[in-house]
Amino acid sequence: MSDETPEQTGSSTDLPPDRLAIDPSSEHFNADLLQRGVGIRFKGVERTNVEEYCISEGWVRVQAGKTMDRRGKPLTLKLSGPVEAWFQDLGDDAPVAKRD
Repeated sequence: MSDETPEQTGSSTDLPPDRLAIDPSSEHFNADLLQRGVGIRFKGVERTNVEEYCISEGWVRVQAGKTMDRRGKPLTLKLSGPVEAWFQDLGDDAPVAKRD
């Protein structure tokens, strides 16, 4: 039996994992979770340009303009502060909002 909690494994249906990256070469990449859409609020502002985040350590990585490294990957900046994450798609069990 695993000692990991649902938040660590990313199997929880309502909470994203503590750490997630959009780079497929990262060990924190998870395509299934990214397809659901993850919203990020950093320092009280909703961000759409986050490359990677860690809630427990309180940081996000964002792309530094259009600058690339020698391998062709974007250069990133690590910003520290309070991080909140949520799934934008709540799955099949989510209540459906009705419009009148």
